[in-house]
Amino acid sequence: SSTSTSAKLYKWASADGEFRRQVSSFRDSVSEGGRFAPEKDRYHLYISHACPWAHRTVLVRNLKGLEDVIGLSVVDYLMTPDGWHFSTEEETPGSIPDSVNNAKFIREIYFKANPEYSGRFTVPVLWDKKEQTIVNNESSEIIRIFNSGFNSLLVVPFFRPELDFYPSALAKEIDALNEWVYDQINNGVYKTGFATTQAAYDKNVEILFQGLDKVEAHLVEGNRVWLVGNQFTEADIRLFTTIVRFDPVYHTHFKCNKKTISHDYPHILKWLRRVYQLPKVRETVNLEHIKKHYFMSHIQINPTKVVPAWNGPNLDIPVIEESIAPLN
Repeated sequence: SSTSTSAKLYKWASADGEFRRQVSSFRDSVSEGGRFAPEKDRYHLYISHACPWAHRTVLVRNLKGLEDVIGLSVVDYLMTPDGWHFSTEEETPGSIPDSVNNAKFIREIYFKANPEYSGRFTVPVLWDKKEQTIVNNESSEIIRIFNSGFNSLLVVPFFRPELDFYPSALAKEIDALNEWVYDQINNGVYKTGFATTQAAYDKNVEILFQGLDKVEAHLVEGNRVWLVGNQFTEADIRLFTTIVRFDPVYHTHFKCNKKTISHDYPHILKWLRRVYQLPKVRETVNLEHIKKHYFMSHIQINPTKVVPAWNGPNLDIPVIEESIAPLN
């Protein structure tokens, strides 16, 4: 049956009950003089509003003012046994069909790039219309591509080449923080939620909350506004897309329920509001897609597909005044 939990799509954990993330397959970059040169209207980004990894990429695209440079398609929030699929705005508000390849499923994009492809069909995907192939499907690399790869294009009035989310002076510090945040938190929620043995769950839920405790302490030390170097960087972007999903989804759905951001992490909560209130950020947060994806797609975890009521903390209020400065 189309909703059978025996489908390969729903088997994420290994035999020992541990979830291990697949390494991304397409790892090219965009650079002057290279095969993939920066050009307006040449590249197209495929994302899911539900996915925290894809969320990173559309966030940087928009913050850098690349909306008119790089096209966008958004899959339906519902992951079926056939994987991510496209719907119209009328069918699923917030979705944007594939106007470039006219694909019905993300897997078609992968097979167009490589007919022998045998990995998982993940988002985000950065597609090159000229070469008719995938440039990159690794979110951490796509955000770096968007951060600096298109800076040579002079597009007015909203393009922001001066914005640098990975400044060389802070690169080492950002990399170091990203490493443990990824392992303990970004991927930690998945290692907790997709664990299929008690031992795997017990181990990973501890590591996750140690990571959150560490972030809270890090913000308290030196009264930090941002995670690295007192400026808004990719470290903030990469953590934000997990934390904004934490209370409404991961706390319940992934059993990450030792604490909540709302009630147990006041400094992370203030930082979360600060990021959310930056120009162009809240528009990238589609809570309906986020909640419905997790609770209705992961039928091995939630077979009834019932979506819980709580949306997590109100991120619009109180207003965090200093949030405006870095992107004006």
